[in-house]
Amino acid sequence: MDWVLGIDLGTSGAKAALMNSDGIIADVKSASYEPEIGTNGCVEQCPKAWADATFDVIKQMTAAHPKKSALLKAIAVSGQMHSSVFMDKDGGIVRKAMLWNDVRTHKEVAEIYEKVGLSNLIKWVSNAAFPGFTLPKVLWLKKNEPENYAKVVKVIMPKDYINYCLTGVVKTDVSDAAGTLAYDVKQNIWSKEMCDAVSVSVDIWADALPSTGLVGEVTPEICAELGLPNGVKVYAGGADNACAAVGTGVLAPGQAALSVGTSGTVIAYLNGINSEKALEANGAVHLFNYAPEGSFYAMGCMLSAGECLNWLKRNLLSDLTFDEINELAEKTPVGSSGLTFLPYLFGERCPHNDGNARGIFFGIGGSTGRGEFARSVMEGVAFNFKQMFEMVNGFTTIESIVITGGGAKSKLWAQILADVIGVPLSVSSVTEGPALGAAAIAAVGCGIFASFGEFAAKTKTEMQTIIPNAENTKLYAPRYELFKKLYETNKENFISG
Repeated sequence: MDWVLGIDLGTSGAKAALMNSDGIIADVKSASYEPEIGTNGCVEQCPKAWADATFDVIKQMTAAHPKKSALLKAIAVSGQMHSSVFMDKDGGIVRKAMLWNDVRTHKEVAEIYEKVGLSNLIKWVSNAAFPGFTLPKVLWLKKNEPENYAKVVKVIMPKDYINYCLTGVVKTDVSDAAGTLAYDVKQNIWSKEMCDAVSVSVDIWADALPSTGLVGEVTPEICAELGLPNGVKVYAGGADNACAAVGTGVLAPGQAALSVGTSGTVIAYLNGINSEKALEANGAVHLFNYAPEGSFYAMGCMLSAGECLNWLKRNLLSDLTFDEINELAEKTPVGSSGLTFLPYLFGERCPHNDGNARGIFFGIGGSTGRGEFARSVMEGVAFNFKQMFEMVNGFTTIESIVITGGGAKSKLWAQILADVIGVPLSVSSVTEGPALGAAAIAAVGCGIFASFGEFAAKTKTEMQTIIPNAENTKLYAPRYELFKKLYETNKENFISG
């Protein structure tokens, strides 16, 4: 039996999933690290920490499963999107990587809009500009650290650096390239127009392969260090959201995934890009290349989903467990007795693309209690998911939704989401979506599976379906309209800080 390794390179740690040719995960190993959070929106990590953690999880796996590891055919890595790795001519790291949630680049984003404009952004790269994207980080480096910028020969993403450490080859993949703001998503090439407009050489970007494209083989020296057999192939892999969608089975038109993690995403499979619709949506929906070659996905991303409940516990309900908070919310009437929560704790990407947006509790009365606060947070996040769902659904026709992430573990929250959105939700049993998606890429790349469709057929799991409560959906309708109105009537009053 053949085996592959899927690696998930996240913001706080690396995971490795060992999968066989039947699509069964035999084991998962993990190692942790932490981002370095500074002032003025700075969030950085040393790429060496990623490499050390990745090598650690591979060593853990080969030590625990020497016979299976001896039959390992391929590796692919899923990595955090947008984060920038600056490499010099010798393959060394110029400085620490600026992460996806590093938002020091507001001035650079403003300059991009001044020089390029939204219509050209959509025309050239199919996306609006956001502080977290890679190109604004390159411009920040050029302006603020010119001595470091002068050393930069290539800019790659985190999972590409791991592939380089394994093979000595510098490549990226289309799904990660799409998140740089320098890649022509429709044409599958780096955008010279975009790079010229902001005076950045198009040559700093690595060649972009399909996710299943071959980067190279693990070098003999690294194989010996990690306990791998010689000849293990490394495939290009993909961005974390793309890999997570593959892992949860979003592989055909009409399919979508809703993830309630620290942030929240709605991802839907696309056959093509609708630039007019992207302009109409003000660029708030991301349009990226996908892991299945020639396909795309639309993604709405809210910056605070599960983090809203974390914030509530941390600041207002610290004496309660999450189970106790869930119980309080469950005992509270639909609509939280008139309390409405806007979940924009750190600004917002979708549906508003507004970095100044902030959270609101609206409708506090003398009888408002802890249960109302708890449930209103769940409902407010659900309302925002509904807005994202409606926007993403504008690019395709969503027929089925799989819900994943930590928030999906709460039966109450999952039911609220189904009731608010008004469609059935299937709760996925997949807990390691990005790692599983990366393993699928490795397996398809090396020919274990002929296609992602074959992978999905082999790994199909039972899912619990949550049916909307029609009465609750009706009750939520006016609350949803109020939720949308509250942003519109307050957006001019938000002050960042």
